[in-house]
Amino acid sequence: MNTTILRKSVLGIAGLAFAGGLAAGPLNHTTTDTGDARPVAAVQADKADKTAGVDTGKLIPHGVQGTQSRIDLDPEQTANVNAIIAATKKAGLDERAAVISIGTALQESKLQNLGHLGDRNDHDSLGLFQQRPSSGWGTPEQITDPEYATTAFLKGLRQVDGWQNMALTDAAQTVQVSAYPDAYAQWEQQAADLVTQHWNNS
Repeated sequence: MNTTILRKSVLGIAGLAFAGGLAAGPLNHTTTDTGDARPVAAVQADKADKTAGVDTGKLIPHGVQGTQSRIDLDPEQTANVNAIIAATKKAGLDERAAVISIGTALQESKLQNLGHLGDRNDHDSLGLFQQRPSSGWGTPEQITDPEYATTAFLKGLRQVDGWQNMALTDAAQTVQVSAYPDAYAQWEQQAADLVTQHWNNS
């Protein structure tokens, strides 16, 4: 099935006709190389020793794509990470779904629960995932509730055939239909690290 048909199918099934993506692109972040020449699997094996109960093999099944970005999180952003993980668990999904969700929110809002940004706003996009009330995501109040917003994103993700084995940027783009389809890739390592750190706390 080609990408266009898949996107139309996802939107039709999920009942979400929208065009997401933060038009301004990333706000403030630092770009770093992954810094470890070892294969991702070896790095993840080291992390497994530190994080009981997290299946690190599911976090980045095919390795990261391209140069990775990373930002420092404040307490509010960290609380939003935990809210995304809690909503993912409540939806009955695993660590990989949390990585995709957090990576998507890193790109869309830098994990900030954004209200209306005035002239900088991408249409009427709001919240962690920059979802649009006018496109059927929900009311402004719902979209700015992290649990609701995550659940809505995951509802779309579940409709993507094979999302578990897709690169983060492909899975996210199929749901979000962003004007910047490759931008999600840069956040995969930080998203995986955050899931490793917070999965058992949420």
